[in-house]
Amino acid sequence: MIILITTSLFGHLASRVGIPAVIGQLFVGIILGPALLNWVHANDFIHIFSEIGVIILMFIAGLESDLTLLKKYLRPSIIVALLGVLIPMVLIYPVGIVFGLTQFESLFLSVIFAATSVSISVAVMKELNLLDSKSGSTVLGAAVVDDVLAVVLLSIMVSLIGTKAGTDTQIPLALTFLEQLIYFAAIYFVMRFIAPLLARLGTKLLNPVGPTIMAMILCFGMAYIADLIGLSAVIGAFFAGIAIAQTHVAHEVDQSIEPIGYAIFIPVFFVSIGLNMSLAGIEHDLLLIIVLTIVATLTKILGAGSGAKWAGFSSNEAYLVGAGMVSRGEMALIIAQIGYQSKLISDDYYSAIITAIILTTLLAPLLLKHAARHINY
Repeated sequence: MIILITTSLFGHLASRVGIPAVIGQLFVGIILGPALLNWVHANDFIHIFSEIGVIILMFIAGLESDLTLLKKYLRPSIIVALLGVLIPMVLIYPVGIVFGLTQFESLFLSVIFAATSVSISVAVMKELNLLDSKSGSTVLGAAVVDDVLAVVLLSIMVSLIGTKAGTDTQIPLALTFLEQLIYFAAIYFVMRFIAPLLARLGTKLLNPVGPTIMAMILCFGMAYIADLIGLSAVIGAFFAGIAIAQTHVAHEVDQSIEPIGYAIFIPVFFVSIGLNMSLAGIEHDLLLIIVLTIVATLTKILGAGSGAKWAGFSSNEAYLVGAGMVSRGEMALIIAQIGYQSKLISDDYYSAIITAIILTTLLAPLLLKHAARHINY
């Protein structure tokens, strides 16, 4: 109840002063959580609601995406993702070395900040009506490629951890790649056969929301399988949305699912990001947090933006694409958590890294809003 009241109020106030409503909702997590008031904690209940929230958010993004635009901008998306991963990795590694992290910790630090989570950017672009634009489609496409790259890098790092620790935790990379290739190939059959079949079954059900139920079955099913093979669940949800968008029930499903998502689950997802932030001992790590945040933000804008520019986008469009890839969100938080549990990131730096991830996530909507002012679609 507290989350819904405060996210509604802060989202409204943010919109009134001309900044994306998402920013207000993200700040709610910081205000209500351990960082300030300590009223709400990141428990299992919050975690489950936030997981459902981000899956529904990305499902809606897929549902409202133009498949022809995504296909058209596939090449720019790949270039944007590659440079958007490479440049942060190259430039964040020396930051770790300068601040006293070991070579291995610095390498993992660069992997953490190479990741991108566009779920926040999706919410902002939807608010700004840019989701179906040239830049918006490129950001969505790049997010898929970026996610695959993040999984590959994480798999390699976990393999290195296993070797370092002398334990058998090697991930069979070839098998992981094969599973993911099969998954992406299977998406065609989902779009061509399974989604239309489920849409027809939904309309025949003696249930007023039959098509929406079938769409949710597909959404959570594809999200689960994606998670099972090492991809982010949001990628499965995104493609489920695209598949349903090609059916005759797309509009009905969209009208039904948006109120559910935005009334309950999606606000909890935004708040959950802020709940990870803690100000305990922050003064000792202040310089590291500031430098990490600045370098992480600039390297994504430079890397992804350069990729967009190379692909023939204008400077303003390239800036918008770069801004859209800045948010590290839940993807970086998950990678950081894995590294922490594997003793790859020491306790001394963990809080600073989490804070820097959250700060980049907070900056992303502001940068997107600034970039959008210079775009005329």
